[in-house]
Amino acid sequence: MTFDRKDKTDDVLLNLYRQLLYPRMIEEKMLILLRQGRIGKWFSGIGQEAIAVGSTMAMLPSEYILPMHRNLGVFTSRNIPLRKLMAQWQGKITGFTKGRDRSFHFGTQAHKIIGMISHLGPQMALADGIALADLLQNRQQATLVFTGEGATSEGDFHEAINVAAVWDLPVIFLIENNGYGLSTPTAEQYKCKDLVDKAIGYGIEGIQIDGNNILEVYDTLSDISTRIRKDPKPVLVECLTFRMRGHEEASGTKYVPQELFEQWSVKDPVKNFEQYLLDQGVLNTAVIGDIKAAFKYEIDREVEKAFHDDEPAADLELELKEMYHPYEHLPAAPGNEINSLRYLDAISDGLKLGMERHQRLVIMGQDIAEYGGAFKITEGFAATFGKSRVRNTPICESAIVGVALGLSINGHKAIVEMQFADFVSSGFNQIVNNVAKTHYRWAEKADVVIRMPTGAGTGAGPFHSQSNEAWFTKTPGLKIVYPAFPDDAKGLLLAAIEDPNPVLFFEHKLLYRSLSGAVPSGYYTTEIGKAKRLSTGEQLSIITYGLGVHWALEYLAEHPECSATLLDLRSLQPWDKEAVALAVKETGRVLILHEDTLSSGFGAELAAWIGEHCFHYLDAPVMRCASADTAIPMNKTLEENFLAKSRLADTVSKLTSY
Repeated sequence: MTFDRKDKTDDVLLNLYRQLLYPRMIEEKMLILLRQGRIGKWFSGIGQEAIAVGSTMAMLPSEYILPMHRNLGVFTSRNIPLRKLMAQWQGKITGFTKGRDRSFHFGTQAHKIIGMISHLGPQMALADGIALADLLQNRQQATLVFTGEGATSEGDFHEAINVAAVWDLPVIFLIENNGYGLSTPTAEQYKCKDLVDKAIGYGIEGIQIDGNNILEVYDTLSDISTRIRKDPKPVLVECLTFRMRGHEEASGTKYVPQELFEQWSVKDPVKNFEQYLLDQGVLNTAVIGDIKAAFKYEIDREVEKAFHDDEPAADLELELKEMYHPYEHLPAAPGNEINSLRYLDAISDGLKLGMERHQRLVIMGQDIAEYGGAFKITEGFAATFGKSRVRNTPICESAIVGVALGLSINGHKAIVEMQFADFVSSGFNQIVNNVAKTHYRWAEKADVVIRMPTGAGTGAGPFHSQSNEAWFTKTPGLKIVYPAFPDDAKGLLLAAIEDPNPVLFFEHKLLYRSLSGAVPSGYYTTEIGKAKRLSTGEQLSIITYGLGVHWALEYLAEHPECSATLLDLRSLQPWDKEAVALAVKETGRVLILHEDTLSSGFGAELAAWIGEHCFHYLDAPVMRCASADTAIPMNKTLEENFLAKSRLADTVSKLTSY
């Protein structure tokens, strides 16, 4: 291994040595604790420290780094106290996640570090969003994100790099190629000779370096970060290294040929740099002994302190509360002027007012700029607000949801338009595992709205017609809104934009141009989680939302003899339990109507809650009227047969005659 100190002073070299040695000694302590049974799990980065330390030291303290679970040197080089780290690893209340998550699955704004989730790849898109926020604010900053050679097989890797390339984002994508994804060698992970060659396909720069040489890592990352701060563009860096321990300690290393350990042991990043500094006269054995003794004392002391920190107390009320970022809705009253607007135009008006009020709000989606989106809701927005804030995206739902979260982390608000709600499945992991859980895990907001053009009735078939709200209503951390009228669509959308929590905003496509209504002018908000009573009756209560509201209104108009309370939920998470309970109490008969399929649709949750909490008010079983448990057919006759509307009259008759 050849080191080139260039113009570095002895003090700089000594500092790099100390930063390199410290995580190695912490790791050695962890292995002792593991053998003693005092900790239960450890992902070792022994042999890879030069990558984490060298790259972190090359970044500015104000720049974000998104590491993996073998990058202890990132955290120590950013001066996070060991006691705090140890408390995190042990699930103590004093850890970053208060015992809610493990190892390095956390972030810290104080240290500009955003940790991973177990799915590995999704964090790469967050780096795109963070870098985009810096560009929008004209900050000359770079962002560094780590990934492993195994995660390069994930779609998130491709999507994130492609977005960064198309948008010229100042992101350093650093691949730690340590030879194995758990037990699977690189030969079974990818076919190309070198991962750095993937950069060619994205039209970006790619650099391969010796990941065990801390000076090469530090100098290369320093050069790249300096360049892309002034000339923003992504760079792919492949760091060649080796994993000297198992994927985690319990997995062992029997699957690795012994000769590989012998080859790489002579490339140990700590020992080689230490010997170089001895040869250079920067270190001597006495100084090394003093440094190691001081580190050992500090490590032993801080680890023991963490062991004595308090365990988290079980407090269900607190756990439920902290799924969401604290937020109090302060109503913005509607103006006196009333206009008749189509459902679609009310949404467009809400978006426009949101963009005017929140200068750091960015809208992203496929074809939303000059084209105005598939349904023309953002037509003219690019000319008004600029393409930096109204951004066409590649076809990559997962990356764009991740970008939205990254924007939020770095001080922006984001709206993502799914071209169709059905397509959200391609971004599902980012929503339910990253966006939804971020606040609960490390108290960071996810200020993201995802617009979901939804629903059937247009003959669009199985992939453009689903009402898929139930995919998300069971996911804690998300808010779900489903307006039925133009005025609610506008007011709830503006409320969703103001809310720092993630909101999925369902918009029924059939209503876009077919429904008009009175909409107040100006900026106003409608509180999320509050139902609207549309009629009061005596025979039964119909509880519904979305297109179901209009089915119910049509039925009641055609059957004036039916005296019904009609409740439009408007929001499905949170939903208005008080309004539902009152409707049940008043009529004793409940029909739950929704467009989604019957089995495990949101109506099942409503029915269960009513049965559990309002049983003594019921005069008949709670009945559900929902769509068939099939995919949605395209043919009009088949589609009408599929939809719940075709069974509404029979269900009402059955319930009222009970």
